[in-house]
Amino acid sequence: MPQRRATRNPPTEPVRRPRVGHIQFLNCLPLYWGLVHSTALLDVELVKDTPDRLNDALVAGDLDISAISLVEYLRHADELLVLPGLAVGSDGPVLSVNLVSQLPLTELGGQRVALGSTSRTSVLLAQMWLAEVHGAHPEYFHCPPDLSVMLQEAAAAVLIGDAALRATYEAPGRGLAVHDLGAAWREWTGLPMVFAVWAVRRDFAAAHPGLVKDVHEAFCASRDWALAEIDTVAARAARWEHFDEATLAGYFRTLDFSLGERELAGLREFARRVAPLAGTGPDVPVRMFTG
Repeated sequence: MPQRRATRNPPTEPVRRPRVGHIQFLNCLPLYWGLVHSTALLDVELVKDTPDRLNDALVAGDLDISAISLVEYLRHADELLVLPGLAVGSDGPVLSVNLVSQLPLTELGGQRVALGSTSRTSVLLAQMWLAEVHGAHPEYFHCPPDLSVMLQEAAAAVLIGDAALRATYEAPGRGLAVHDLGAAWREWTGLPMVFAVWAVRRDFAAAHPGLVKDVHEAFCASRDWALAEIDTVAARAARWEHFDEATLAGYFRTLDFSLGERELAGLREFARRVAPLAGTGPDVPVRMFTG
């Protein structure tokens, strides 16, 4: 009687690590700091880049999970799920999203205004605010976020991130007016401003809900750890950054990394107001990852 050969199960391919985008600005340093002080970085392929490039990579499927500018989430909400409780925003001044002007705002009509190329949400916020609050309709153009170069070609400039934070402290000494767009939105609407959310691609969430849950929990834990140790984070960061310890600690405490009911109300109000400019619907549903 012939012997039956033992069958071997084909080898299973290992599950790859989630490709996770991280904003390479100081505003997300607290989140990264907490990840470094845990084992979470071993479980993800972390890609650090500017917001505009992370936006494009997540939409293209080159990332699985990432921070994404609010307006880009609104444009691609059908492909994405929001990770609950996480955002980058402010409930008042934000310090690192601003419009720097050489002229009074009411005199910007017909002038050129430079829009920093790393921003998607803030440049639209600036355009809405100038038009609806100050009646100004400048000529806009996009360019790299270098304030000195921008103001050679324009009467005002919109900046985000580290370049904007430097402008907050340095531009007034050059006779320039700095308008904080987080504070402007709060005064205009009474609501917090959400500049970015964390989102996961729907196809990845459907295939790997457990991995997405792990990444989400790691980021939430990282945020909570860093905010509890913010003075330590600021002191260490000040060793290699442009800003001193007190400035960084104040900045990190100004930012709002949460996404609660008030933040969601601000998000929806921004979605309603920006729809004509952004080419989105005014009532884009915000669908959360539930794991």
